[in-house]
Parts: sequence; structure tokens; C-alpha cells
Amino acid sequence: MDLKVMNGLLTPKTVAIIGASSTPGKIGHTVVKNLIESQYGGKIYPVNPKADEILGIKCYPTIADIPGEVDAAIMTLPAKFVLEAVKECGEKGVKGAIIITSGFSEVGEKALEEEIVKTAHSYGMRILGPNIVGVLSNSDKFNGSFAPFLPLKGSGSLVSQSGALLIGIDASTYMRGVGFDKLISIGNMSDVSFADTIEWLDQDEKTKCISLYIEGFKQGRRVIEVAQKAKKPIIGLKSGVSAHGAAAAASHTGSLAGAAKIYDAAFKQAGIIWASDLNNLFDRTLALSLQPSMQGDNLLIITNGGGVGVLATDSAEKFGIPLKFAPDDVQTELKKHMPEFGSAKNPVDLTGMAGTEWYGDSVKFAIQHPWVDGLVVLYCETAMTDPLEIAKGIHNAVKESGVTDKPVTVSYVGGEKSEKAMKWLVENGIPAYSAPDLAINAIAALREYALNKENNQGNDLDFKGTDKQKALSVIEKARRDGRDALTEIEAKQIFEAYQLPVTHSRVAKTEDEAVKLAVEIGYPVVMKIVSPQILHKSDAGGVKVNIKDETAVRATYNTILQNAKAYKADADIHGILVQEMAPLGIEVILGSVNDATFGPTVMFGLGGIFVEVLKDVTFRVAPFSKKQALEMMAEIKGAPILQGVRGELPRDTNALADAICRYAYMVLDLSDEISESDANPVMVYENGKGLKVVDARVILKKK
Repeated sequence: MDLKVMNGLLTPKTVAIIGASSTPGKIGHTVVKNLIESQYGGKIYPVNPKADEILGIKCYPTIADIPGEVDAAIMTLPAKFVLEAVKECGEKGVKGAIIITSGFSEVGEKALEEEIVKTAHSYGMRILGPNIVGVLSNSDKFNGSFAPFLPLKGSGSLVSQSGALLIGIDASTYMRGVGFDKLISIGNMSDVSFADTIEWLDQDEKTKCISLYIEGFKQGRRVIEVAQKAKKPIIGLKSGVSAHGAAAAASHTGSLAGAAKIYDAAFKQAGIIWASDLNNLFDRTLALSLQPSMQGDNLLIITNGGGVGVLATDSAEKFGIPLKFAPDDVQTELKKHMPEFGSAKNPVDLTGMAGTEWYGDSVKFAIQHPWVDGLVVLYCETAMTDPLEIAKGIHNAVKESGVTDKPVTVSYVGGEKSEKAMKWLVENGIPAYSAPDLAINAIAALREYALNKENNQGNDLDFKGTDKQKALSVIEKARRDGRDALTEIEAKQIFEAYQLPVTHSRVAKTEDEAVKLAVEIGYPVVMKIVSPQILHKSDAGGVKVNIKDETAVRATYNTILQNAKAYKADADIHGILVQEMAPLGIEVILGSVNDATFGPTVMFGLGGIFVEVLKDVTFRVAPFSKKQALEMMAEIKGAPILQGVRGELPRDTNALADAICRYAYMVLDLSDEISESDANPVMVYENGKGLKVVDARVILKKK
């Protein structure tokens, strides 16, 4: 990223409005008006060959006529004139173009959009948009958009793919009391993308937290890479997670929305915090822009009401921070600040008698105690206390403690006085919310951020010994045969090339050969049809297990052939697979897709009913660390089965984590060839006894 160019585009010192208009109501007029009303301190150059001045500012016929340098050009002219305008900007030495104009890829004019970007790059320019609202920056007093005004001041910055939503967010900052420094509309992302804006905002001194409204990424893997390196928290609100919603997103922006579970995986790996909805985006932005991350799981709740304390306790469990009783020394001290009928266990109930002093002393002690990792303070408005005084007591206690590395969130339940007190807290750096669950959700975001950053380490395994050329030779043979689907034996050969433990398998062309192989492998054996046209072998009656002698081998050989021909008469049958019968273990499945947004992506789950009916699976974008693989195992609902339940011994999760990472490396290394694959089932044995891939499937990309 060229920082000088991006600075010129997003925080310009001089700006030209190409398509500026003297007619009120037109976007070209509104942009000029907004720049003036935002008290922008830089040079404003309206460009319109038919006007001498607009709103008292001199107009220029072309951008070439403007004296001196121009950092950014805001374009509001019709789409058909934009390409020529970009050329003229390039000749002028403009750093970037903010193209508000619509009528490009979102309506099928992708070629024109691509030509504009190509032209801009030839001059070293960057393009923001097209099909956007523009850029707003409080710290630069820059409203280079047709949004009505600058947002409420805040320390977060927001990047939105939807222009209409950005305008709505701009206005609602004043209603919600949650401000932003910058609002950036990126629309079609023809050039500048989410990855670019994250990278730039991470270096912006005025931005403490980066929030994203996402319909779809165009550089998914780069987003992960940039976000992993970011020093600031990032929050993502992803729309289009339902089937209908995804279709709507694609038609709106020309960008494809990915599956919800894959985005969830990508967010975790990138360290991006999920926002569940627009309200949650505001709430989490407030917390992450004002407070440090929560580095441990010990959350303490202090309240003056049992009811809100119980609600907060329920929310803490719901949002992944179950409460623990406070240690004895913490309880002993806190009991000094409440009546005898109060509770110091956690939540700490100071009772309705609590005033500023009890709140202040309790908060100060709690946040200083090594056991406490984060603090939520709840207040129900009473006739005996002043909400603002309580707020000041909480704030002063935090300030006097000298603790700056532990988060505090607050919730007030009350009326107008409580609203004013919460506003005062936010203005003084402590996020405050109107319900206890919101305060808990906010601190959960601070914990989630810490955990994500801790877990998004790079790959820590050694993949020496893998044989890519062997795998490619198997693939090449299939392609020469005109096949996109590999047989099971071919898929297993690829797995073996990447040191994944597969069952010993050989293909028999005759009944006698099947008997010979069974003896070599050792009884009992499994026998399967081998045909690229029969991928679901069980459906075709093409799998028989626990075959114990020669007679059974001969009978099974003929039965499978007859079943296969009955199932698909024209199937190309390569033979019958004779395979060692792997001992029973816990069945798991590994799968992969070559996602359009993120590339090779790995699925993990328990086999059988868990994947078929319950769809109990989780995803990660390849590659990932062993720590991430272990986290995948812990995420599924069936995780306790791997740990050992109802008398079962724990499974070899260490070997399984290695295999998942190795599988991820395989699908990434062969991403130009493999479209999708799976290992199902994989038998996982007791600790120290490893695992076996029993069946494997590989589908190649069409070429």
C-alpha cells in the first residue's frame, strides 16, 4: 500500500469536484455544499465548464485548469464520462478518485469499471468506488459525500459496502450516542477494498477501532492477512448469510456473499469480532474504541439490584464468560461496602442502599485485584441516589486505581437522569448501556478480541516429506482419462503423498487377484467398487465389510460387480478395492471446498448423524495452526465425545490436530487442481494410537 497515495485519497488537503453543479438537489451541488458546511480547511475546486462559480467558490472548466496540486477528485458526473475524467486526473497528477457515480458493475458494466481502474493504475492513482456515498472525516472536517453531515465525534471508524446504510448510520450516531471519526463508503470495490481500508485505518492515529459493514469480500485471503497484522480491534457486520439474503447482496453490489460458517471461520482467524446486527455493531464499536481487551476469563459484576445481577449472570453464560465466585479475600473486602444482607459472591450485590461511596470503593478495589480481569457495573435508579453522582464515582474510582489494562462497562436501568449519566460516562471514556445484557455483550467482545488475537498464529507444523509431484502425477493421469472425479484409490494416493494415514488398499481386476490381495492385507477386509462414475458407493451396493475368508471374498467380488452394473450400466469399472478393515473408533469427517472468496477452506466434524442430520461442523481457511485445529475440535457440539464420555477413553486429539493441519496444507498446496474433497470416515483411536482415513474423495477443478 502506498501510504502517500491513500492519504491523498482519504484525507485530501485539496479536492476537486468533477461534475459539480449549481443546481440545489443534485449530488454535484450537495457535495460542494457539504464540504463548505463541514468547515473543510483544504482547497475546494468545483469543476464545471458551464459555471463560473458554485456557492461562492470559483469553478474551473477542467481539472487541468486548476492551479497547483490536487490530492483527490470526487466524481459525480454520468458514468459514460468517468473514464475520460480519470485520464484527465491522471495527467494532472491526482492521487485518487472518489467515484460517487453509479452505473457500473452493479448493473452489468463490469468492463467499463475495469478499464477505469486499469487507467487509474497506469498513473499511480487509486479508485474508491464507484457507486458510493463518499468519505467523511471528523478529524479533517471533511464531508466529501452526499451524506447530510459529519457523524457524532468518536474514536471508531466505519467502512461500509452499502451507501444507504452509511447515510443511516451517519444520522443515527447522534441518536445512539456512539460516534465515529471516519465513515468510508466503498461500494463496488473496483480498486480500494476492505483490505486496503483496514490497512490504512490501522495506521490512522485518530482511529481506535475499525468497524465494517460487509456484503462480500473480493480479496478474502488478503483481508485475513491484513487483519491478523492489525494492531487495532476490527468488528464485522456481515449481511447476506441466508440463501435469499446472499442473492440480494450479490445483485446489489456485484460482489458474491460467502456462506455464514466460512465467514465465521475467516473472522476468527483474522481476529475480527462478529456483530450480530446493527445495534450490536454500535454497542461493540463503543466498547472496543474506549476500553482495552479482556485478557482473562474472570469477570466480576457489581450491582445495586439482585434482578439486574441475575440477568447479567445469564447473559455472561450466554456470551461465553460464565461467572465464578469471587475468591475469599475479594469477598471479605467487598462485604465492608454493603449491609449484612448484601452478597459479595459474584454478582456483588451492594443492595439498593448503595451510594457513590460504596460504588466507588468497590470498583476501585475490584479493578486493582489480580483475580479480576474485567468489570461490569450495574445501577438501577433509586430515589436515594443521583445517577450522575454514581457515574462520577465509578469514573473516579477507575481513574484513581491507575489500572489501564482491564476493561470496564456499565449499565444503567432508569429514566432521563440515567440517560444523562450514561452519556457523561461515554464522554469520559467508559461505555455505558441501557440494559445489563448489552454491557455483558460489550465486555464479551473485549474478551473475544483477546482470544482471537491469541489464537490466530501462523502454521506451526513441519510439512517436509510431502510429495507434491506424486500427487500431481495421479491428478494428471485422471485428466488424461478425461475425468474430474478421482477414484478412492487415487484419492488415497494423494492423501498418502501428504503423509495422511490411510487404510492399506489395493485394486483387484479379477476374483483370484482379490483373494490374493486379501491374504496379503490380512483378514478381515473391506471390498468396494472402484469407478469414477460411482462416487457414492454405498448407494450402489458397492461396499461390503468384515469379509473373513476366501469364499466370502469370491462371493463379494461378484456381488459388488452385479450391484454396480445394475446401479449404473455404463459405469467405467476399474476393479474392486480390497482394503484393510480399520478397527472401530470415533468417526470424524474432514472436508474441503475451494471457496470463491477465501480459497481452500477446511471443514471438520464428527461423522454419522452429527454431520448428516445435525450438521455439527466447523470451518477454517487453510492454512492454520495446530492451536486452531484444536479449537475446531472444541467448537463442535460433539466435542465431549472426543474427550471421552460414559466410560469411553479420550481420543488421540493430538494426532487428529496434526492430520487436520496436514489436510489443510494439502488442499492449499493443490488449490489449482482440487475443487473439493473429503475424508469420511476418519477413525480416531485412543490417545497415542493415532487415526486412519478409511474413505477418501477428491473432485478436480474443471479445466
